[in-house]
Amino acid sequence: MGEEVKLHGMWASPFSRRVELALKLKAIPYQYIEEDLSNKTPSLLRYNPVHKKVPVLVHNDKPVAESMLLPTLAKLGQTAGKEKEETIEEIHEQLKVLEDELKGKQFFGGQRIGYLDIVAMILVWLHLTGSITGQKVLSTEKFPLIYEWIERVMKMEVVNECLIPEEKRQDWIQLAQRAPKSASN
Repeated sequence: MGEEVKLHGMWASPFSRRVELALKLKAIPYQYIEEDLSNKTPSLLRYNPVHKKVPVLVHNDKPVAESMLLPTLAKLGQTAGKEKEETIEEIHEQLKVLEDELKGKQFFGGQRIGYLDIVAMILVWLHLTGSITGQKVLSTEKFPLIYEWIERVMKMEVVNECLIPEEKRQDWIQLAQRAPKSASN
């Protein structure tokens, strides 16, 4: 019996897209199952019964535990005023560490895209979201190396295959901004 890999995802989830990118970069064949988050499939509920969220990666009928997300980024969409400013400052402190890691390198791991770049793909999402909403957490002045990295990875065909399609991106981000703060995926 061969290896079977399935990915339950959602087209607009940067986390689903990140898993998809890793599978493509490693040339791992997989079946993609698009989830409607308002009407989740029985298999998604079976593989992730507690959180009921995407992405869920399934290997030989066994779900792979979901990753921890950057809690500070999650706070960004749930704060306003002074608290939002403090959250952005906290994000900037974390981004300084990443900026330092890119010194003298094209990618976080060196001269080729690797695991850390896949994890850092949330920065591409943050950049794209900021360009649509006007809420720019990243700036070329503060984080020039991160911006160069974003431009570099966005030129890669395999990365573009895993980004939210441009024609859907703006509508989705604006819809997500209007969604209730307590809603989860």
